Amino acid sequence: MPQQPSVTIVIPAYNEERSIGKCLESCIDQTSAPDEIIVVNNRSTDNTASIVRGYQEANPDIDIRLVDQNEHQGIAPTRNCGFDLAQGDIISRTDADSIVANDWVETIRRRFENPDIDATSGPIMFYDMPFRSFLFWLDCILRDKVQSKAKNERFLIGANMALRAQAWKSVRHLTQLDLEDKLHEDVDLALTLFENDFEIVYEAGMVVGMSADRVESSLPDFYRYVTRYTRTTNLHGITSPAAWTSIITLLALYYPFRTMRFFYDLENLQFTFAKLRDKLRGLNMPRYQRKRAFANPELITGTAG
Repeated sequence: MPQQPSVTIVIPAYNEERSIGKCLESCIDQTSAPDEIIVVNNRSTDNTASIVRGYQEANPDIDIRLVDQNEHQGIAPTRNCGFDLAQGDIISRTDADSIVANDWVETIRRRFENPDIDATSGPIMFYDMPFRSFLFWLDCILRDKVQSKAKNERFLIGANMALRAQAWKSVRHLTQLDLEDKLHEDVDLALTLFENDFEIVYEAGMVVGMSADRVESSLPDFYRYVTRYTRTTNLHGITSPAAWTSIITLLALYYPFRTMRFFYDLENLQFTFAKLRDKLRGLNMPRYQRKRAFANPELITGTAG
């Protein structure tokens, strides 16, 4: 039996105090423990760093490293910092607001026992949406079809990817730093690897839970985000049917997802009209009271002392 490779988990983080704890818990609670976890703090102004230090103290048997990347603001330079510091044979990456399955590292190790594989990615599920099982099934179906039909590109998902350290060292200088934040850095990395003859595969058993909170941004902001895909593929000089499929699908889902999240109680996992009632109460207030309420939401919800 071939020796299993060592695995580093890299987590870029910017103001993630609300989610970094759950992310770290999922990375620690693995059927096959990672060799190291690197959290790269990118100019956070909240309690992200102190929360990570708490997990370091509570888990002395796990190599959890907290490093700062203050030179540039952005996901690509923050990812690069973590990848460059990784000591593992395999560098895996997830987002600070994601939750990895408890067999995530085990699946990665098993997949990379095959020496012909250089990078891999898997499906995602939205842990803060209703109908999670259905949406996960739909995601798996769509990704499988796109993967099987793609001829001139391959795919990696930022929240759910792994690649050989040697492959990263080979293409690092070819990837985009994207300081203007106009590209999908995961798409850029996948295309760069593919263009340099590295083998990228899809692993259906490599599952990560993501937040769907991006649909709470405005429609123009959401549009600018999803169209990063074509800006990235255009930069690489390819026409990507997958990019347009992804953009059209995400735009079509924007209002349904936004509406479902508005009526869904994430804590109690049930639909509710509470947010709608609160909003209607605010609209029924005189204008001067609405201004006070927007500055002090407890005036609307009735929780003020």
